[in-house]
Amino acid sequence: MSDLYCFIVNKISGNGKALKIWNYIVKHLQEKHIEYQVRFTEAPNHATALVKELIKKEKPSVITAVGGDGTIHEVINGLLDANIPLGVIPAGSGNDFCRGLGIPLNYKKALKHLLKGECTTVDIGCLNSTFFSTVVGVGFDAEVAKVTNDSNYKKLLNCVRLGNLSYYASVLRVLFHYKPADIFLKIDSKHYQIQNVWLVAIANTPFYAGGLLICPNAKYQDGLFNICLVHGVSKWKFLKLFLYVFKGKHTAFSNVVNIYEGKEVEIYSVASLSAHGDGEIIGQTPARLKIEHNVLSVIR
Repeated sequence: MSDLYCFIVNKISGNGKALKIWNYIVKHLQEKHIEYQVRFTEAPNHATALVKELIKKEKPSVITAVGGDGTIHEVINGLLDANIPLGVIPAGSGNDFCRGLGIPLNYKKALKHLLKGECTTVDIGCLNSTFFSTVVGVGFDAEVAKVTNDSNYKKLLNCVRLGNLSYYASVLRVLFHYKPADIFLKIDSKHYQIQNVWLVAIANTPFYAGGLLICPNAKYQDGLFNICLVHGVSKWKFLKLFLYVFKGKHTAFSNVVNIYEGKEVEIYSVASLSAHGDGEIIGQTPARLKIEHNVLSVIR
């Protein structure tokens, strides 16, 4: 029996870029006489259901997400425990999963890697009962993710291939009204009570928000989260600190930026705080996170 490549294409990723990329992919597959099946998403969380359907009906050799980090997020939540590798053709505005794993951001190069079929196993995080591949952010950056995903300017910027700038525009919007929170944090067996917290980022890979190096030392195969916590700064100092995140230099400010490692994380707050995973709002505090070590095979 020949290999069957199954594709999940998010039609709205990159403001339609995913469909253009799919047109290239299908032409290439047909020229190479490669057997394939494709499904197109129609609504939020549809990719998860499509993955489960393909696994049940088609017995695929690999399931490939054609989209951004949100599409990968949905595919992973249908794929775990199926013992089928994940392929990725980046077509979103952020593409932080690919950036973190070294998968080419150029879709033509990514397709070549996919068809070569070289796999590695990676860790996957779990927030409450939802899996994520890159970073969970609680607090400020979750609000930024929410505003970005609801904005019109994200679509406009995607049209000119500047979609990651939408995150930075949202940072300025959220900054003026956001109020830091007091939180209770548990990492493995250690407890912390921290005041005036702007954000907590729990990272499986180093990047989020289109290339921000929030946890420079995060590794996707070490069985550990890297946790970045920012607290005790004014709005303007926070904005200044934010500029250092582009190159991961914010970690040098140890008086206001704390870095931890751990396998399990719990976050509690008096007022509920939103949590995003892979750029999508997937929960709120109280949040319980754990790392699942080497549970997903990825073609890279």
